[in-house]
Amino acid sequence: MRINNNIGALNTYSKLSSTNVAKDKSLEKLSSGLRINRAADDAAGLAISEKMRAQIKGLDQANRNAQDGVSLIQTAEGGLSETHSMLQRMRELSVQASNGTLTDEDKTNIQTEISELKTEIGKVSSNTKFNSKKLLDGNFGVSVKTTGSTMASAGNNVKITLDGAAENETFTFSVATGSVTIKNSAGEEQKLMLGATNTATLDKGTSFNFDAMGVKVTLTADQAGGALFTGNTLITTAATGGNGFIQVGANEDDTMAIQINSMTTSALGIEDIDVTSDAEGAITLIDNAISKVSTERAKLGAYQNRLEHTMNNLTTSSENITSAESRIRDVDMAKEMMNFTKTNILSQAATSMLAQANQSGQGVLSLLR
Repeated sequence: MRINNNIGALNTYSKLSSTNVAKDKSLEKLSSGLRINRAADDAAGLAISEKMRAQIKGLDQANRNAQDGVSLIQTAEGGLSETHSMLQRMRELSVQASNGTLTDEDKTNIQTEISELKTEIGKVSSNTKFNSKKLLDGNFGVSVKTTGSTMASAGNNVKITLDGAAENETFTFSVATGSVTIKNSAGEEQKLMLGATNTATLDKGTSFNFDAMGVKVTLTADQAGGALFTGNTLITTAATGGNGFIQVGANEDDTMAIQINSMTTSALGIEDIDVTSDAEGAITLIDNAISKVSTERAKLGAYQNRLEHTMNNLTTSSENITSAESRIRDVDMAKEMMNFTKTNILSQAATSMLAQANQSGQGVLSLLR
């Protein structure tokens, strides 16, 4: 019998220590509700879980963004609803002014009310705001950025891709000799060739400003006089002022464009209406204005419906990813309680056995009596 090293006690102590570590980890998991509390618990699982958490937070914020977008659209639509009401009243007055039974004084009185309504329509277009952003004055929309501004080589042609949104929008590409109008066709790629008859020499810092998105436009221009390039780089500046993007997803390109056209009296074509001189013509102009406002309201309604479906999808996606992340990171409480009970019993048993192992050396004393 050897007494210098109590091997039984050492082995028991080792098992007790490892059991207590396991019990502490089990307690940590049960108290936090997480299976992974540190990278050492599951390095790969932690990395996957963190990526999912980033997606979940992004989706939840995108959902809130979409809700803000709906609020913005409702604000704009509310202003247009009032504009519609005033245009309907103006049309009613114009029809009344067209009646031959009225005197010039009567028509003047009618024109007074129409003028006030025009002023109010102007105020609605100027004062309809969301978070201090004006919505109906023509400045709320999207300006598309240019991509690929550096050429692979200073050749004779330059290709510029502009990504953006809205069908049947008319764009203008300014050049030295004037401007060329490009009209997209349902988002299809358009090509504009500028040859000797329409030089493509550009002034330094020329901007390509497209106030709508949803179309890819390719502009191919012959180099003229070296003004298009500085060495290997195209002389352009990205369009600015785009504030009509709603971030509706967790990733960089998950955006939706909202384009609201100008609803000023000038844009509606009613600025110069005068029923004292041409009441019949006023009816036509007001009908056109009503049609423009109706089109804009219909577009806003489509935007809102799309955003509401987007919010539903974001909610579903967030729930599904949260469920997947939970399966990776969260602890199974029933299983872990079973684990804890086992390690707790083993800890108590090991403690008792350690006491017995420590007593085993006492038998040597009896040999000395």
